[in-house]
Amino acid sequence: MKSRSAVDLLHGLATTRSIRRYTDDPVDPDDLRSILWYAGRAPSGSNRQPFRFLVLRDGPDARRAKSLLGDAFRSGWNAKREADGYRPSRFADSMQRYVDRFESIPVVILVCLDRYREPDPTEGASVYPACQNLLLAARAHGYGGAMTMWHLGVESELRELLGIPSNVGLSACITLGVPEGSHGPVRRKPLDEIVFDDRWEAPADWVDGSTEEPQ
Repeated sequence: MKSRSAVDLLHGLATTRSIRRYTDDPVDPDDLRSILWYAGRAPSGSNRQPFRFLVLRDGPDARRAKSLLGDAFRSGWNAKREADGYRPSRFADSMQRYVDRFESIPVVILVCLDRYREPDPTEGASVYPACQNLLLAARAHGYGGAMTMWHLGVESELRELLGIPSNVGLSACITLGVPEGSHGPVRRKPLDEIVFDDRWEAPADWVDGSTEEPQ
């Protein structure tokens, strides 16, 4: 296993961003096992641990699934770019490269919910903490990832190809690889724009407009 990056927990929280540009290097199986171990430590309702991780690497079904996903991601990005009016930019170029090279991404993980009751708007609360754990663990091991939802464009095809039962929700799709570039710093709104005190939009006088990481 590669030595882990010296990433303090809070610094990791402050600097982990979506990584969509990957080298052709593989994800080490021991690192992947560790990343998923930490993902599995996430909290869930009643500690039922309903999250499941369907890992797509280089097997025959994985390659077929990545081809389906590549088409879905390109379609999703094309629709978003037109609907939201994206102009040429570093972000748009990065997204285009991401979808164009989707089939070559080393690891794609379908994060699933093994439902024990009817679908509910709140059920993501038992899955998405595991997704964040996964991305932070990847960061600590020197990898980068991005969580997306464009897999839903080919959900029925994925279910048939990969044998996913009807009671299992496809909650997220996470791509992983060795970053071309680095994590952080991230650009985020200052705290005084997103924190209210006592009532809606009431200023919190104990926060400021700094975007610097607290010491």
